[in-house]
Amino acid sequence: MALPESLHALTVGIVLVALFVCFVREWLKPDVAAMSAVALLLVLGLLDAKQVLSVFSNSAPITIACLFVISGALSKTGCVDRLGDWLGAMAGHSERRLLLAMLAVGVLVSPFINNTPVVMVMIPAVIAMAGRYGVAPSRLLIPLSYATILGGLITMVGTSTNILVDGVAREMELAPFSMFEITAPALIMALVGCAFMAVFAHRLLPVRETLTQQLSGSSERLFMTELFVPEGSRLAGRSLKEARLTQGDIQVLKLFRGDEAFSAPPAHTRLVVGDRLVVHSRSHDMLTLHSTDLVGLHNRSDGEHDLETLRRRDVVVVETLVGQTSRYVQRPIRDLDLAARYGIHLVAVHRRNASILDIGDDFQLQFGDVLLVEGTPAQIKRFCDNGDLFALTDGKHETPRSTKAPIALATIASVMLLAALNVMPIEALALIGAVVVVITGCIRADEAYKAIEWPILILIFGMLAISIAMRESGLAALMASALVGLGSDIPPWAMLSLVILFTSIATEFLSNNAVAVLFTPVVIGVAQQLGVDPRPFVVGVMFAASCSFATPIGYQTNTLVYTAGNYRFADFARMGVPMNLITWLTASALIPLFWPL
Repeated sequence: MALPESLHALTVGIVLVALFVCFVREWLKPDVAAMSAVALLLVLGLLDAKQVLSVFSNSAPITIACLFVISGALSKTGCVDRLGDWLGAMAGHSERRLLLAMLAVGVLVSPFINNTPVVMVMIPAVIAMAGRYGVAPSRLLIPLSYATILGGLITMVGTSTNILVDGVAREMELAPFSMFEITAPALIMALVGCAFMAVFAHRLLPVRETLTQQLSGSSERLFMTELFVPEGSRLAGRSLKEARLTQGDIQVLKLFRGDEAFSAPPAHTRLVVGDRLVVHSRSHDMLTLHSTDLVGLHNRSDGEHDLETLRRRDVVVVETLVGQTSRYVQRPIRDLDLAARYGIHLVAVHRRNASILDIGDDFQLQFGDVLLVEGTPAQIKRFCDNGDLFALTDGKHETPRSTKAPIALATIASVMLLAALNVMPIEALALIGAVVVVITGCIRADEAYKAIEWPILILIFGMLAISIAMRESGLAALMASALVGLGSDIPPWAMLSLVILFTSIATEFLSNNAVAVLFTPVVIGVAQQLGVDPRPFVVGVMFAASCSFATPIGYQTNTLVYTAGNYRFADFARMGVPMNLITWLTASALIPLFWPL
């Protein structure tokens, strides 16, 4: 399908608006939406196959994938886990010291390790220490996310956004950024942001209960009991309700009859001899069942039991976080078969600012969901390990390959140092580093594939193709002209500030990587039309595209702490809008000092 050339820019603009609406309304996953837009542009003839395939030669996504592998190796060797111990040693016994220690850890570590695994590892440590000192985790988790975002700005490998902006700028014939070229202004921004959080976090952030506190409530011991209906039992022929197996907090999770298994059988189900039941209860309900005069676990007059206890296990309640690469994402609960496969019980799911108790078989898990599960520690560990979940309140207790830690640390240090010395391009060094951590056993090959966040890479490839359509159709130039016309009477430094503000607003509602890809060619066009150096404008996009503070959907780490801390959407705006204003003003003042216009 060929469109008149005069309609190319308009059509690409319409597709772009539709894509933005899809991102905001979450009709499709971002990566699927981006590739759908690419397919539509191919059908309309606004992209050809050669142009789409050319995005796979862009070095930025490959670099990002390799750094994901190296970050995974740092996690598997226990380097990231030690952050929790470091935080505990620095925290002392007060909320203020804990906050300051956490901010310091986030800013110091994120320049060298991808901030998403840092936040995933730090969340359990923060929740545990918050409980130890009587502090609400909701007073700490948003600052944790913000600190890692600010820390990621400090080096070129601190966040995928920096690498991506550099890659797009190179394609437009700008000189590559060196490893520490952006460090000085980014470090000042991080210090200013952390100072604001240290002073105002306890005033602006709410006290909210976690999912466990909301739904567990009681500190009573929980039991998972397997019962058997023996020959001669008075319960044979009675319903579960008549047998008092549905009273209080007693719940029959599974009924096994012959070769059949029934999940959550209804109260009117009648028992037969030979039935096995998996029953969940609290201690006082089980004692009530023991002592009842009607039916139950007590001895009959002939010394036998109406129900025999085959096995009783003390169980724990654990919150687990669904990561973006979890194999449970977008799968219905029925496919997981939790009771039969893992022996655990899914109590509730917390998504965004709502707790879901009525979980049907068709319920599908999403990235960022927090699951409240009950089972033995060993069962929950197996469940988490198999599905790439992260236990927030009990840890996974995985034995790290600590003997390999020096190799992983030496690898990331070598990549950064050699890149800073321009010995080799960063993409080549990242590839070599990824191979080194795999062949030395820091991370297994299958774990390396899991460490790569494939939805992010697919989104990046899709947005790179769309950026080509923007340039080829003339839309990028039109947008640059419109922006220059909007600020025709203002000096270049004010235009730079306007660019930073627009980018910061856009990244609150769209993916930071999508904003980086789309805005970089536009601001380069703005600088060229103004007749000034494009480099400060590119740095403005680099900083602003990562500084997503006002919503929980603009950056992955915000999404992770959103559900873990049981926040509401407005909690991010209360703390994030001032943070956005601070980073906007700080960046607007600093960038022209380091890259004169």
